[in-house]
Amino acid sequence: MKETGTEIAKIVQMANRLSARVMREEGLGKAEADLVRLVREQPGISQKIAGETLDMDKGAVARRAVNLEKKGYLTRKNNPADARSQLLYPADRAERFRDSDASAEEAFYQWLFATLPEAERAAFYDTVHKLSRSAETESNDGFPNVCDRLGRPALKTENGPENRQRKPAGTAKSRREPDVWLL
Repeated sequence: MKETGTEIAKIVQMANRLSARVMREEGLGKAEADLVRLVREQPGISQKIAGETLDMDKGAVARRAVNLEKKGYLTRKNNPADARSQLLYPADRAERFRDSDASAEEAFYQWLFATLPEAERAAFYDTVHKLSRSAETESNDGFPNVCDRLGRPALKTENGPENRQRKPAGTAKSRREPDVWLL
């Protein structure tokens, strides 16, 4: 099993490497790209909340926001509820970055899976979908089965008690269909 995990991590690492190179060509570092993604997902987010979300100090967020505004990725507007703070919004270039960043990863996975015969590709998608549902359920439940293997109690969750009854992997129904990154 260890080799399989290592191979999956290696594939993800290659996709991340491609994404990082695309970001560099766009003139963005990783921390800047993370801020652009967050602002795209939450237009009008305050610099304070952005910093808390990304675990960045107030000054770092402000510097990055100024740089990203100069590069055409973000716009800053005064917060009508608090004159001392600013809200961040995506600019047109942020949307173009989203397209190039996502399309680079998508193109990588499309190319990678095209190397498999159709039957193997279909079986792989089914397996990944099952694993994704199991992983999401395990995570939502506080990782009870994984923690059991580690000899420790399950983690506290917002979904209920910290020690839920252990279930065999894949038997629980997910609350929603997870996004499968490989499809």
